[in-house]
Amino acid sequence: MSWNSDYEDNWRPYVPVAERRRLAAKKIAKLKRAGRKISPVEISGRKITTTFWGNAWSQNLESYSDYANRLPRGRTYVRNGSLVDLQIEVGRVRALVSGSELYEVDIEIKHLTKARWNKIKGQCAGQIASLVEMLQGSISKGVMEIVTRKGTGLFPGPREISFDCSCPDWAAMCKHVAATLYGVGARLDHRSELLFTLRGADPLEMVEAAIDQPMRASRSRRGRVLESGELSSVFGVDIADDDPDTKQIRKPKTVVSGPSRKASRKSTVGKKQAKRSGRKSASKGSVKKKSAKKAKSKRVSKKKAGRKKASMKGRS
Repeated sequence: MSWNSDYEDNWRPYVPVAERRRLAAKKIAKLKRAGRKISPVEISGRKITTTFWGNAWSQNLESYSDYANRLPRGRTYVRNGSLVDLQIEVGRVRALVSGSELYEVDIEIKHLTKARWNKIKGQCAGQIASLVEMLQGSISKGVMEIVTRKGTGLFPGPREISFDCSCPDWAAMCKHVAATLYGVGARLDHRSELLFTLRGADPLEMVEAAIDQPMRASRSRRGRVLESGELSSVFGVDIADDDPDTKQIRKPKTVVSGPSRKASRKSTVGKKQAKRSGRKSASKGSVKKKSAKKAKSKRVSKKKAGRKKASMKGRS
């Protein structure tokens, strides 16, 4: 192991970047044949990160004085394509960095504590429209401040990060580790969900918390929730008991005072029948009277005819 952090550059022969890439490509090809999946970090232009999540990752690292003097050494390595493989897993980052040799970097990052994660979700609740928009960085300024807040946001601090490199550099953070940390930011530009994977959190929970928050707020504003029986007694209506959160009030039935509808219907029918029977009996009576008058008129006419005949016989 060297006596200073510039051991590789001062005591080992300088290896041009082109030669490093050739040697790295040779070793990478061997690893691929062995079945290892390789995912290099490729930077186009001078900027290592270009999106909200990538920039926020890099800015978080650079904000700590522990890293301020060590990170710049890794920028050149990232830009010239020396980060030939980067794998982000739950709580871990593994990388292969091309230097004088191909060095292995292993970084461990602690998971978010449950209390911290719940606090982040609670503070962001109601401010996130969708998972897609959040992962694209299309979030409000308030949410940005919450997730990037130093020490309490999604991004790790120095005490949550531990690392190791197979290089002979004795420095706490060599340029290969620095390059790997910058490489994580570059990867988040394209796959921001990996930040949540790295911290052991589910991004969907932030959206679910945003949806659930208004429901909880409305419940808290309602105060004590009355049972269905209490509601029935208070309002005089029937309450559907299928779902306590979505109870529907049925329209009250029209109450008919006095006799029931059935009884009123019967009485109405009886009155109609009585009227009909009265009409029938009246018509029968009139028919009888008419027939009696006819019979009487017949009798009178017969008597008159008999008298007329008798008077005619007496005269003769």
